[in-house]
Amino acid sequence: MSRTERILLDGTGRFLQVVKDGRTIDDANWIEGRVLLSSERLVLAGNEGTRTIQLENVDEFGGRYDVNQAITRVSHYTSVRIGEQVLLVTTAADPEALEGKLYSALLDHERVFARHPAVEGGVLQGTEWHTAQLKTETDVLNVALTNGTLAEVELDDISELTAAEQTLSVGNLDAEERRVLKVEHSKDDGTSVQTYLSGTDRQVRFLESLLREGEARSAIGVELTVDEKQVLMALHSGVSPFEIPEFVDMEVDRVEEIYQRLVDLDALNEVRTRLEVELTARGRKIAGGAMDDE
Repeated sequence: MSRTERILLDGTGRFLQVVKDGRTIDDANWIEGRVLLSSERLVLAGNEGTRTIQLENVDEFGGRYDVNQAITRVSHYTSVRIGEQVLLVTTAADPEALEGKLYSALLDHERVFARHPAVEGGVLQGTEWHTAQLKTETDVLNVALTNGTLAEVELDDISELTAAEQTLSVGNLDAEERRVLKVEHSKDDGTSVQTYLSGTDRQVRFLESLLREGEARSAIGVELTVDEKQVLMALHSGVSPFEIPEFVDMEVDRVEEIYQRLVDLDALNEVRTRLEVELTARGRKIAGGAMDDE
């Protein structure tokens, strides 16, 4: 083990190979053993031997391969693809922790390119691209730009994520076409912001995978009444919570009932006990859908 290598997870678990040389193994069986994840490799040790996977060779992870009942019965496992090979891994203590640790191993301290805030409150900002360093925490992606700015992207607060090819010019580097991720989320004060991220194809692939998981957490389909749509769209348009009753011509008590319903749906955060609320990422997404329906 190198001096810089860090142990991220070490415990008992189960694993198997479900795809070999591009072909699915329908009768694959779980192997009991030890699962060790470091900042550089994944080690799977069982009675049939030890397999070491260098993380630099991992192409992607996540997704289910339920090719037989033994696999289907496991509620949570992590699939790891290396070229035309796919392995499934699950840990005994906390099966969901492995994916978070993998993102940490693959993204922490990686140097990428970032613009933040590229858009704030719906207004384009004059920010430039800077190099930045990544750090993942539970449910948060931290992006530290070299200009001193810190972008904190809460994964369950991502209202929209898009990806497109764009020509980048960063510092003294020549302009180059790269895949750019545009992440809409919010600041602590509730202001909607967009952070742009780019890097190597591999960095962007894992970043997009992480951020898509966050976006999925706030993706919902909710049936709203006409009154609820009116209130939500008014808030989305910037009307103060205190002015909503007059703006939508409703009784204060009725508006408060709607606020409570939207708080229960996690579309609003309650700031004070009477009338003051703010939109969440989920609320912005619902409001956008409500506007599209009009």
